[in-house]
Amino acid sequence: MLENLSEQPADALLALIKLYAADTNPDKIDLGVGVYRDADGGTPVFAAIKAAEKRLIETQDSKSYLGPEGDMGFVNGLVPYIFGDMAVADRLDGVQTPGGTGAVRLACDLLMASGTKKIWMGTPSWPNHAQIFKAINMEVGAFEHIDISTQTLNFEGVMNAIAQAAAGDALLLHGCCHNPTGADYSAEQWQQIADAVTAKGVFPLLDLAYHGLGHGFEEDSVGVRTIIKTVPEALLAYSCDKNFGMYRERVGALYVIAPNSSSLPKIMSNVYALARANWSMPPDHGGAAVRVILEDADLTQMWLDEVASMRARMRRVRDMLASHGKVGAVDFTAIAGQNGLFGMLPLTKEQIMMLRSEHSIYMAGSGRINIAGLTRHNIEKFAEAVRVVQK
Repeated sequence: MLENLSEQPADALLALIKLYAADTNPDKIDLGVGVYRDADGGTPVFAAIKAAEKRLIETQDSKSYLGPEGDMGFVNGLVPYIFGDMAVADRLDGVQTPGGTGAVRLACDLLMASGTKKIWMGTPSWPNHAQIFKAINMEVGAFEHIDISTQTLNFEGVMNAIAQAAAGDALLLHGCCHNPTGADYSAEQWQQIADAVTAKGVFPLLDLAYHGLGHGFEEDSVGVRTIIKTVPEALLAYSCDKNFGMYRERVGALYVIAPNSSSLPKIMSNVYALARANWSMPPDHGGAAVRVILEDADLTQMWLDEVASMRARMRRVRDMLASHGKVGAVDFTAIAGQNGLFGMLPLTKEQIMMLRSEHSIYMAGSGRINIAGLTRHNIEKFAEAVRVVQK
């Protein structure tokens, strides 16, 4: 039976990791892998996480099973940062998931179980979004999120998609720091989106994977809070990969905003059943470490300071890159007005291959770059290489 399977393409970014590792050029630049890097090119464990893990080792007295909901201290500890003081407490509940990926998959399983057959998605998007939708046979309606060549956000694209959508369709929205473009909606545009989906009966699925890395936790919550205060119901997938540096620990959560308090237990019973079938229960260690931080004022402040430092570094890099202005067909100016870890450049696949083979600069074939892979030491080389490959 297994011989009937067809060969699947290798993950392009994983292949890029191997190519970068094999390159012996001491001045090579990695702009491909989607992890934060400090000014020295490292992805260190947060000091707050180290302290929390030390405390866990000293105090944790059991490795017994958790339920499918996971560590509810972790899930509830994130609520003030995501939702603030919104009056949704009686309609809100959540579960821990294996990363933001697990949260998106669980959300889609729940939508399919409730009757949703189609989801609308701006392109480009995180590649795994489309793979998840395909895996569960959910139909995808695509619209342009940004014109890469001009670096102009296409707000009409999402509004036209909502207008075309049928009642009961879902709409995927990146909460902040759009992956892979860094181009986010303004507060006014978020309100227009919220009003439109409410009027049309479209269900919002919010993906908040880079919370705090744009302008701050409060500022980065404006979009999702605007949607949630306007619509009757929503799902929100959350990731702690970037803002806690917990990439390999797989720490995430799915939050349900129900139409009313009386329907919440029934909805959550379905969430638990789907989670049980998917992974039984989520891994504990990463979520427990985050909970320890959020329960301790000193550790919380340490964590907030570390995220603020990351955010400030990425903003400096964006400003440095934008200062190069227009380099051939690539206008770096727009990078300064975008947010988070990524940007996307209008380079051809041939130009991207030349950057790799002739300049040891490694980036995704789509043109996505990891802003955090640039430093004051290599940014000039990068800008000059971009100029050279366009000749």
